[in-house]
Amino acid sequence: MSLTTDGQEPQAPHRVPTPWGETAERADIAIALLIGLCVAYSLVLWPLVPALIGSHPLLLEIVGGSTLAEVTMGAHSRLGELPLWIAVVAAVPGSMMFDWVFWWAGRRWGDRALHMLLGRPTTPRGLARREARSARLERMAGRFGPAAVVLAYYLPLPSLLIYAAAGLSGMRLRTFLALDVVGTLLWVGPVVGLGYAIGRPAVDVVHRIDHYATILTIVVIVLVIGAQARRRRLGVG
Repeated sequence: MSLTTDGQEPQAPHRVPTPWGETAERADIAIALLIGLCVAYSLVLWPLVPALIGSHPLLLEIVGGSTLAEVTMGAHSRLGELPLWIAVVAAVPGSMMFDWVFWWAGRRWGDRALHMLLGRPTTPRGLARREARSARLERMAGRFGPAAVVLAYYLPLPSLLIYAAAGLSGMRLRTFLALDVVGTLLWVGPVVGLGYAIGRPAVDVVHRIDHYATILTIVVIVLVIGAQARRRRLGVG
């Protein structure tokens, strides 16, 4: 047995716990990649909102479930450019695109999925808070699972935690998807209805945003790149 210079046994390197345990199987890798894709997709879509909102709001609504696009499409519906139901239904695919991934994570990884999504605490107090929050989510999923999924957009919790808790509770995928569609419509409907109620003024505001879309997009990209460069520089220093 090798010893350190002070005569003590070397400590094993600290390993960051993973939600799948010691060995990752294909399903675990697939879930991890899909969660990473969800994050990347959101980051890529974010600076495109000002560029697409004026010229292609329907496309933005379909691919991203953008709230601003939903309001805009409601306003266009008020002006008679498309049926109101299309403005509502078009937002569903983009809004719930990755929801099932977090359901799958909860179904496969159990409470370890909640631990991952809640973050890795650095203090004993933070660890205790995470464990307590995870336990509350498990109890909520067991008692109010279907209602929690339907009302996910209105609850004071990140919806992805609710979806993971639904999978943890044993909810079937088809049941989850049906409830998720209902919950998404309950959120999108009033948002599109807001745009319908505003009408022409909402369209005028969006057109003004579109006028400066290129500048806004460049500014957002520069800020993101600058923040990343500063973070790397501080990390190196």
